[in-house]
Amino acid sequence: MGEKKEKFYLVRSDVLPESMRKTLEVKELLEMGKASSINDAVQKVDLSRSAFYKYKDAVFPFQAMVKERMITLFFHLEDRAGTLSKLLATVANAGCNVLTIHQTIPLQGKANVTLSINTNSIQIEMDELIQQLKRLDFVLRVEILSTNA
Repeated sequence: MGEKKEKFYLVRSDVLPESMRKTLEVKELLEMGKASSINDAVQKVDLSRSAFYKYKDAVFPFQAMVKERMITLFFHLEDRAGTLSKLLATVANAGCNVLTIHQTIPLQGKANVTLSINTNSIQIEMDELIQQLKRLDFVLRVEILSTNA
C-alpha cells in the first residue's frame, strides 16, 4: 500500500463551515500582526483553540495557493569577467529569488544563460526588470521562455 495522496479542492467561502472560515480569519490576524498570539487571535474571532489547530494546516486562502510565481529567462551574454554576478545582482535587487541557473560554455566570446526565478517578492514591475536586464552592457538578448506568473 502506497502513501495516501492528498487531494485539494477550490471551495467558495460561503459554503465552508464556520470553524474553517474563522481559522482563516485567525491566520490572517496573525499574519497581519493584528493579534499578538494564537490565543489572542482565536478569542478575537470567537473560535476554540482546538478547532484552530484542527484546521490550520488544512485550509488556506486561495491567493496563498497561487502566490508562487516563476519565470524562466534566456540570456545571450558577452563573456566577460563578472557578468553573471552582475546579472544575478540585478535580479536580486528587484526582490526576486534565483531558483536555477544554467550557463553554457562560452564560444566566440558569447555565452547563453537560462535563469528560473521566483517573483513572489518582486519590488518592481516585471517589464521594468526586463528593461533593466536589457540595459546591462553585456546583455545581447533577453527572452522570456516560460512563466506561471
